[in-house]
Amino acid sequence: MPHVRPSIADKRRAFHRLHQDGCFVIPNPWDVGSARYLQTLGFKALATTSSGFAWSHGHRDGVMSRDRVLDHLTEMVEATDLPINADFEHGFSPDAAGVADSVRLAVETGVAGLSIEDSTGNASKPLFEFDVAVDRMRAARKAIDKAGSDTMLIGRAECFLVGQPDIGETIARLKGYANAGADCLYAPGIRTAEHISAVVAAVAPKPVNLLIGFNADLNMPEIAALGVRRVSVGGALARAAWGGFMRAAKLIIEQGKFDGFSDAASGNALNTVFRGN
Repeated sequence: MPHVRPSIADKRRAFHRLHQDGCFVIPNPWDVGSARYLQTLGFKALATTSSGFAWSHGHRDGVMSRDRVLDHLTEMVEATDLPINADFEHGFSPDAAGVADSVRLAVETGVAGLSIEDSTGNASKPLFEFDVAVDRMRAARKAIDKAGSDTMLIGRAECFLVGQPDIGETIARLKGYANAGADCLYAPGIRTAEHISAVVAAVAPKPVNLLIGFNADLNMPEIAALGVRRVSVGGALARAAWGGFMRAAKLIIEQGKFDGFSDAASGNALNTVFRGN
């Protein structure tokens, strides 16, 4: 019997259900192969990673064009049966109208969720002013609603990632984004149980995404106990893959050795994983 792929509407409904209770991991593949492999492991949803995608094309994070990102989202949505959450950076525009236009296009790719950051990319002024950031989030919400889709909107406060680790400012921004229509809130860079609990309490009952892109002491039961609804890893899986590749390549060029493949996946295993594709 041929496999019947779930519809975009099915994926979006499933994504919403995942956020209603419990705590789940939403790992971040960077290409079709990594996405399909993660599906075979039993994950229920996936999220793109702007950094992992950029590195796979030989670029630094934050410089991929909107068109290339939209093409990537379309490819990732079509690659698996799972809901895809888009790392949509800052919406590819400094103003609310531009964000709305970008979000409209992202919804058309079939993603089940998308995040909008409040970082500017300008080191001298790394965050949008609060009112501007809230207007951008409100514009994203209106664009989703106008499209008639139930794509989830994730509001991101980037304070801790841009050198402004102020939990009070972070919470104020997240509350502003929640009030502007964000369905899920996200403060990448927070690590302590105290900060995590504070964010969860501040935006309740809306769900919170926690980034774990490092060797953390917290495990999933502990994270769930803090009230977090979902956990993503950002570019960490891509960095892990690059780490193995870089170590093996450096051994060859620097020492003439070919013993950097001890942890490599076997070709047979990979062929088995992708046999049906």
